[in-house]
Amino acid sequence: MKHIPLALTYDDVLIIPKRSSFKSRSEAQTKTKLTKKIDINIPIVSSNMDSVTESKMAIKLARLGGIGILHRFMTIEDNVEEVKKVKRAQSYIISDPYIIDPEKKIEEVKTFIQSVGVSGLLVAREDRKLLGILSSRDFMFANGDYEKVSEIMTPKEKLIVGNPETTFEEAKKIFAKHKIEKLPLVDDNYRIVGLITSDDIRHLVKYPMAVNDKQGRLLVGASVGVHGDYLERAQELVKAEVDVIVVDIAHGHSDLMFNAICKLRDICGQTELIVGNIATAKAAEELCEAGADALKVGVGPGTICITRIVTGCGVPQLTAVMEASGVAKHYGVPVIADGGIQKSGDIVKAIGAGADTVMLGGMLAGTSESPGVVMTKGDKKFKVCRGSASFTVANRRKKIKQEGKKLNEVVPEGVESIVPYKGGVKDIINQLTGGIKSGMSYTNSHSIAELQRNTEFVRISGAGQKESGAHDVKAIT
Repeated sequence: MKHIPLALTYDDVLIIPKRSSFKSRSEAQTKTKLTKKIDINIPIVSSNMDSVTESKMAIKLARLGGIGILHRFMTIEDNVEEVKKVKRAQSYIISDPYIIDPEKKIEEVKTFIQSVGVSGLLVAREDRKLLGILSSRDFMFANGDYEKVSEIMTPKEKLIVGNPETTFEEAKKIFAKHKIEKLPLVDDNYRIVGLITSDDIRHLVKYPMAVNDKQGRLLVGASVGVHGDYLERAQELVKAEVDVIVVDIAHGHSDLMFNAICKLRDICGQTELIVGNIATAKAAEELCEAGADALKVGVGPGTICITRIVTGCGVPQLTAVMEASGVAKHYGVPVIADGGIQKSGDIVKAIGAGADTVMLGGMLAGTSESPGVVMTKGDKKFKVCRGSASFTVANRRKKIKQEGKKLNEVVPEGVESIVPYKGGVKDIINQLTGGIKSGMSYTNSHSIAELQRNTEFVRISGAGQKESGAHDVKAIT
């Protein structure tokens, strides 16, 4: 009978502690590779699930040092707007600020402001010559929603403006001197060329770990599939200046994936491609050869994923990560461990097994930043969490014409559930990051690369698993 190999997951092992030179876990540096060319400051990526990542999550996570991957279960237009919301959330200079025509009615402007999530607009006609600013304060003096923008805006004569050469440091001095919130940048003909806001300065101070592009805008990723509108979607996302595209299907080691990579390379140009999901060394080798810039590893370990139960296929996550990363490192391709993370120690184990980052879904669902409304059941609050292969998401894909499969042909590989409302995601990320740094100190690892090199695992029994948690006591919470 053919030998059946043993495969392990996170709970099956512990990391052997080593002599440490750390005086404080704050000495640990968590900067890591997301893709061949993109670095992030903490090894945490939010999942491209429709109950986890839209612009609100992506903004907060990028400010904390990680990155969010926007889900694809929306129209292309909405997907592009989500990218723009992240890119406009903060920057050194907003090169393409939102502009409103002076003839627009106030009711139209309010709808527009709500849709794009900004508090003020520059006023100009098609020639982009600055006429004024419309701020939230100006709305207070409107006599009704049918007044025109030109009747309530702050006119250009009362504005302080900068020029295309205005530096960020110069802008800070202007804000301090004149007590303004927005500094339009105009050329010699008074045409709008950019905008600097006081919020951007505050964000730089408040979020020193934020990950930014060359223009100081937050990093953000977005996902596409391999059917339907994926090529058009990818093209529009690249135009919106998304930083990375995730080609996301349940079984990434497939001809569909290889064909998609070839076509997307022509469309995406220099934009990095993350591909997955996979679970074997062979898949890693072939996808690295095909030009992947990062690999997403994990078939079936997710909180609400039932792929292994439905299909009987998968590899326990620790083994999958070890085998895939063992191949990927020879190609210089980073690995994202996707799924199976229940606590910070699992992140340390995933990185020790060779991953460069981890992707979190269920742990971030139910937070203030995740999509969806907060529901109350009795005296407790909840939010919805569902897998990307659930029936509900399949129905959503059908409605936006992403693929032509009939709903009675869908075999769900994910479930829909409710999770407790958890409050802001910042506290969760801080707890996880603290745990990662503690794990690094136990292995005398001052960097992610050192943690990958220094980790030695020991297998444990069921009794060892029990011993690892609280036991022989009754927990208060």
